[in-house]
Amino acid sequence: MSPKLRGSIMLLITALIWGVAFVAQSDGMNYVGPFTYNACRTLLGGLVLLPVIALMRVIHREPTEDSTPKASVKTTVIGGIICGVIFFAAGMLQQFGIAMTTAGKAGFITALYIVIVPVFGVFIFRMTRIKIWICCIIAIVGFYLLCIKEGFTVSAGDLLVLACAFVFAAHIMVVDRFNARNIDGTLMSCIQFFTAGTIMLVCMFIFEKPDINAIFAAWLPILYGGVMSCGIAYTLQILGQRYTEPTVATLLMSLESVFAALSGWLLLGENLSPRELGGCVLVFIAVILAQIDIKKRKKTE
Repeated sequence: MSPKLRGSIMLLITALIWGVAFVAQSDGMNYVGPFTYNACRTLLGGLVLLPVIALMRVIHREPTEDSTPKASVKTTVIGGIICGVIFFAAGMLQQFGIAMTTAGKAGFITALYIVIVPVFGVFIFRMTRIKIWICCIIAIVGFYLLCIKEGFTVSAGDLLVLACAFVFAAHIMVVDRFNARNIDGTLMSCIQFFTAGTIMLVCMFIFEKPDINAIFAAWLPILYGGVMSCGIAYTLQILGQRYTEPTVATLLMSLESVFAALSGWLLLGENLSPRELGGCVLVFIAVILAQIDIKKRKKTE
């Protein structure tokens, strides 16, 4: 399996886990506040990765301790802290924004990061191919058909979700920058969760009144959000982006919204209209086109 295909599969699984996590996230809010839910699931995500990191170090043990450059460990820690702060900001902007707008509009606005990422790339002199820009436009049209079911007016919640999209785009670019260095992706993901979770924990005690009984009542959505959405999916994001350019990675991860709609249809019995199905098809087409290397195919022919 080629590294590019391996990275794409990792990001596809990431989008699938995040899509299904939408149900868990919505259910968790029925029991606890946003800071409490995010703090519990994020810290749980970090804890889940500790034995994984220990096991990987035993399996891939180097002959001597000196063979691992100190600079890579330092870079991994710095990357984890920076990503953790960004992750905290994005998660809370999204959480508060969703509470003030419709789920459909929030999904569409969040998906705008697939256009924001290549725009960011222009500022750091990382040009995006014309084909990828076309795929982004096709995907945005698909998301509009999938998510927007009412008149589009801008509210305070919409602006918070838009700010969240910019922060998520920054997170993707930062992960890409650190992946270009010699970092431990799993360790960086673990540090990211403990950094974000610690900030969320402080905010939880300042702005909310956490109830241990309510936390236990929300154990299932917290467990899924912590183990699957954080521990597995965000780690796969960091590892998958190592083999995938940022703009293509955003297209793959944007399938989160499509998988959320499909999981609602399959798991909750929600109906998908022809318009919504058409939106799903357009997004899938955009992702597939982004994966096809036309030049390489011509050479092989």
